[in-house]
Order: sequence, then C-alpha cells, then structure tokens
Amino acid sequence: MDLIKIICGMLAVALFLGVLTCGSHDDRAAVAEEFKNETLGEPASEVTGESLAAGENTTVEQASQGPAPPNSLILAKGESKMATERRNIEYKVRATARLVEAQGEKLFPSFREAKSPWYNGDFYIFVWAMNGTQVVCPPDREREGENMSGLLDAEGKPIGKLFIEAARNGNGEGWIDYSWKESESSEPAHRFTFVKKATFEGRAYIVGSSFYADDYILCKNLTECTYLEEPGNIHVAELLNPGNVDRNLDLNYSVAHSFIEPGENIAPHMMKNPEVHYILEGEGILYIDGIPVELQPDQLIYIPAGAIQTTYNTGNTTLKFLAINQPGWSEKNTKVFE
Repeated sequence: MDLIKIICGMLAVALFLGVLTCGSHDDRAAVAEEFKNETLGEPASEVTGESLAAGENTTVEQASQGPAPPNSLILAKGESKMATERRNIEYKVRATARLVEAQGEKLFPSFREAKSPWYNGDFYIFVWAMNGTQVVCPPDREREGENMSGLLDAEGKPIGKLFIEAARNGNGEGWIDYSWKESESSEPAHRFTFVKKATFEGRAYIVGSSFYADDYILCKNLTECTYLEEPGNIHVAELLNPGNVDRNLDLNYSVAHSFIEPGENIAPHMMKNPEVHYILEGEGILYIDGIPVELQPDQLIYIPAGAIQTTYNTGNTTLKFLAINQPGWSEKNTKVFE
C-alpha cells in the first residue's frame, strides 16, 4: 500500500558564516574554510532572531506577485537540498560583503580565481558598483565594466534595477527571482539571486550570487506533453517519469495523463506493477479482473499488479484521469490483449 500513501501525499500537495570584524589574511582564510562546507545547517548569528522575523531576506516584489512566502524563521528550518543551497548562498554573500567592507577592492582578483571559495564550478560571487556597473563577474569577464542597471530577464523584468533597489532598501539585501536564459538557444530557467550592499571607504558595492530553482524543482505543463497512441486505444501523455529526466528525482513512480472519449474503451491490458488511477473529469466503468468499479471525479482507484484491466467511458464527456505507476511506467511492464 506504499503506492497509495505516495499518491495521497502527492494529491494533497496538488489540492555564514559569523561576523567578520577585521581585514587580516586570517579573516580570508577563515571564510575560505567555511566556504568549503557545503552543508551549512544553521543560520549565521547575523541572520537569526528578530532580524529574520523582520523579513531581511524576503523576495523583492513579493507583494506584487501574490501572497508572501513563509517568513525567514520558517524557511531557515527547511531540510531540502534547495533550502540548504539558499542558506549557503546567503551566508557566503554576507561573509563576502563583510570581507569587502574590511579590505575593499584588493580582494576582487581573488574572486576571479578558478576553484577559489568565490568561484568554483557553477558557484561564483559577482560584484557591481551601486550605479549598476559590473565590477567582478568571473564567468563573463568581458562584460566587466559595463553598466548593467538596464539588464532585463527573459520576460522583460528589469532585474538590474531590482538588484540595485534590493541593495538600497532598509536591510541592504534581498532575493530577486526571474526568468533567465544562459544563451539564445537555451530555454528560460527560474533563477534566484541574493544581493547585499557592502561599503568600503565611502564606495558602495552590490555583492551577489545565484542558484537555479529548476535544479531542484520540476514543473511541467500538460500542453508540453505529447500524447502517445498506444495499442488498444490508449491515449496517454507522460507528465513525470524518473527514467526520462536528466536528474535524480528520488522517486520510483511515474504520473501520466490519460483520456477516453465518449463511447470508447481501452482494450484489456495488464500491468506487471501496481497502478493507481485518479479521476479528473467524466464518468465510466473500470473492470479489474472482471470486477466493475464505477468512476466519477475526485475518485482514486488502486489496481493490483498483474490484474487485467479495461476502462469504458459511459458518459457524454471526455473521461480524464491520472495514471500513477510504481515503479515508473515502462513498455516491458505492459501487456495489451486485443
């Protein structure tokens, strides 16, 4: 019955670093050591308590985009890989801003060094002047010196302006979310950037870093899926199958959208694995080893492994349902009787 628990849970979802106070070489070494820790679990002292409750690291423009997310005290308790990444970004940006405030521009060459604490793999720290001029951008050094205040995302959002506004607000920091294309040929991805203001000898800078939510969250619209015309009058489009995505989703089941038009039926077939159907629209009859089950919206049906099943649309509208297979659907686990 593990499959039912998984599906019910899925349906329910549907309906750093310490304060740096001096500018010595030892400070930089200490920050570098902290940066090596990829599993920072507790917020730095500067981002706990009342400062978090005041919403210091909430997302810019959240009021205009709908209800606000949970406050930072709650977010700090997240245990997912994405929650950890979000915290790591915050801690590293804050710590780097402390270093900039202590040592200034002489640190910038270090930020460009490959495999350094500030530029390693996909992670890097960038620095802008407060007017939007890009001062440090390790993966795109050719654009250092350009004014980025007019930078737009893939949908036209003025993210350059938002970076500057976040650094100028009362907290001097903030998250900005936007749609970003790495290249002209790539698809837009959901990106989050955390920025913080740092001041050295009267000169103000914006220190920031980013991560992609799409590395952790998978969203897919039915309109993006292609319906397969399988033998036996089966119309099915895979919404999710762990075996067909280029990441580890830690799942062992698949979800597909199926439909049957009025007067039609799916030929008898057998799944070697257990299956769950969740009825979205319409009505019909599902036979499981000859036993009839009347179908109606918002109904869940568990079908044992090895059962012969066939579904009839007995109504006047399209019968639509989700088909969840554990493990993920594969052709070798399906046998159609025609």
